Amino acid sequence: MNFKDFFSNKPPYVVAIIAIVIGLIAGGTGVYLYLSQNQGSNTSALSPQVAAQKAIDFINKNMLREGVKASLIDVVEQSGLYKIKFKIENQEFESYVSRDGQLLFVQGVKIEEEQQASAANQNSQPAEKRDTPDIKLFVMSYCPFGLQAEKAFLPVYDLLKGKANMGIYFVNYAMHGKKEIDENLRQYCIQKEQNEKYAKYLACFVKEGNYQECLSQAGVDVAKLSTCVSAADNQYKITEKYNDKSTWLSGRFPLFGIHDDLNEQYGVQGSPTLVINDKIVSVGSRSPEAFKKVICDAFNNPPEECSQTLSDKVASPGFGGGEGSSSGGGCGQ
Repeated sequence: MNFKDFFSNKPPYVVAIIAIVIGLIAGGTGVYLYLSQNQGSNTSALSPQVAAQKAIDFINKNMLREGVKASLIDVVEQSGLYKIKFKIENQEFESYVSRDGQLLFVQGVKIEEEQQASAANQNSQPAEKRDTPDIKLFVMSYCPFGLQAEKAFLPVYDLLKGKANMGIYFVNYAMHGKKEIDENLRQYCIQKEQNEKYAKYLACFVKEGNYQECLSQAGVDVAKLSTCVSAADNQYKITEKYNDKSTWLSGRFPLFGIHDDLNEQYGVQGSPTLVINDKIVSVGSRSPEAFKKVICDAFNNPPEECSQTLSDKVASPGFGGGEGSSSGGGCGQ
């Protein structure tokens, strides 16, 4: 998860001035914080562990409220910096610290990937038109940006579900641990066998991530769901591959192969990815109105529902309500 967005989603956790600064800088490029008041006094490199712990100590002292602590998971050297992986509550983050331990970079941006993405967006053409468009939103169920896209997608689904083929699909690897694999399986099976209850379940899940409460609210047949989950798990060897780290993508991310063929067909790289009529499509913003527009543009003859105006507000990334300040960001290798 992106450290910057955790702060923008949970302002009580942050010193006010830091929240303002980070919240206003879309994408996080160049966002850094001084860890020491003695810059220049010692420019020699620290060991990875020492520099990482210095960054964690700074975060705990200056950026989190009392009783909330960050803990270091791992640190590696990358591109002349130390990349630190750490956890706050049940969420994991990656940030960067300079080798001398003087600067904490809240978020790193891969310049080449950003340039390629920008070029792809500029060259993006509208999806082909069909009488009944096919809409696939690929996500990771715990990706904060996937959740943001789902919040925009749900009102459009409610509006157009009888006019277009619309569904949630899953990226073929997971970045948020076993809980994400389990949730992917749950949602896959609810859509497969109890699809009429899925939208209500998902609308509940994106609020707090409490799947047990959401199963109850949506009236999901839990026994039927359990049977489906077990069968899908065995068919696609999801847990088996999770337990065998030699199968993990880049040795870091467990595979989730239920929609592997579609991921390969469309070239899905991360969460969220919107595919309309077999083509990856860029959306201007992650708002219901923007999603509605790009989907309605895929009809040969747009239905009258397309004349309705939905909210143009961008939801916050991650669980919960509220508005976000950016439509950028994603979860991907």
